[in-house]
Amino acid sequence: MTISKLRQDAIDIFNAGLRAADPKEAVKRHMQRNGHTLMVNEKRYDLRQFDNIYVVGGGKAGASMGMAVEEIFGDLITEGFVTVKYGYRAKLKKIRIHESDHPVPDEAGRRGAEEIVKLAGSAKENDLLLCLISGGGSALLPLPVQGISLSEKQEVTKKLLACGASINEINAVRKHISKIKGGQLARFSYPATLITLILSDVIGNYLDVIASGPTVPDSSTFGDVKEILKRYKIWNEIPDTVKFCVEKGIRGEMPETPKAGEEVFSKSQNVVVGSNIQAVLATETKAREFGYHTMVLSSFIEGETKDVARVHAAIAKEILHSENPVSPPACIISGGETTVTIRGKGKGGRNQEFCLAAAIDIAGLNSVAILSGGTDGTDGPTDAAGALCDGKTVERAKEKKMNIQSYLSDNNSYAFFKNLDDLLITGPTNTNVMDLRLVLVGT
Repeated sequence: MTISKLRQDAIDIFNAGLRAADPKEAVKRHMQRNGHTLMVNEKRYDLRQFDNIYVVGGGKAGASMGMAVEEIFGDLITEGFVTVKYGYRAKLKKIRIHESDHPVPDEAGRRGAEEIVKLAGSAKENDLLLCLISGGGSALLPLPVQGISLSEKQEVTKKLLACGASINEINAVRKHISKIKGGQLARFSYPATLITLILSDVIGNYLDVIASGPTVPDSSTFGDVKEILKRYKIWNEIPDTVKFCVEKGIRGEMPETPKAGEEVFSKSQNVVVGSNIQAVLATETKAREFGYHTMVLSSFIEGETKDVARVHAAIAKEILHSENPVSPPACIISGGETTVTIRGKGKGGRNQEFCLAAAIDIAGLNSVAILSGGTDGTDGPTDAAGALCDGKTVERAKEKKMNIQSYLSDNNSYAFFKNLDDLLITGPTNTNVMDLRLVLVGT
């Protein structure tokens, strides 16, 4: 098996995972309508009891999820407003699609969040509010609490993204400096009936973490926020307004995010319609069709990207050495979401850095190819979903007089793989169920 075949197989297997993460089909699997009867999983609703049906939401998959909702409800929708990342749009009839920035929020996102709060707040007791949530929603729905500006929230977000904090920790902070996150959108919509459809981009599918849980009870506290900011040594680097807000919350001078058991959640239903495991299992099916012996490591992979990459590379070596844990041709699959602690000044993302680190460890292995890509089509602040590497990547870099260690130290994976034409470019996928990593070992 040539390296070129391994690389092409990796791309085809990855694309099978993307197809399995289609948000439109995911919504339809969990929500069906037959005349006046709406079934959401096992729960039945009589649509005749509602005067109005509103749709709101935020996330990279919002447009695709909105397409499914419009096909299900048609003209029954009164009004809708969903915020997506720039470029992740679709043409809808009743739902307005609004674009804003990710991963650092912008003014367009703030305006969109205000529109969503306004629409949710207009829902009355006999109305139905459908909320469409997917990965990226935290950045796409920025609505800072009074006293904190958008630029200050942007500053906090940048520091959190650079310090190595997990998405759970980042979102705990975001929720407590926001008017909309951490269950607070449910406050605005109550006493309307609230159904939230969620495409998960979070390990473990924790509802209060996905898009910072705007419609679900929040388990984190202001005390947790201060502990997180101190643990990552950025407490003294964030704006004083944010520290003041957190301290007020700890003293009980600001309301906490709503918790489990509160009345605002008494008329709500939350449904996870899709997650990383569906994409992982689809890649396994495709790999088997291609004749590979497969092994799914986990859809819960997290940790420092470079460390995770070394483990995956070590498995490739073990397969070649002892045919364990599976014999070649082999395809090792993992999902989840790693983190990068930024120490350099370069440009890249966790998937590109994964391949950069892995390339060093598989150098010289002529029958190994590795792909790592984000299902959302973007990796960090780049236009690439990720990258590919193989046993000849380091050799090809040397021919171009590129020192791979220097690129890794500078977190400059994008430039490295662009120079080798090894970036994984998908364009906007209109979905987001975290990352897929593939290690292919040929015969």
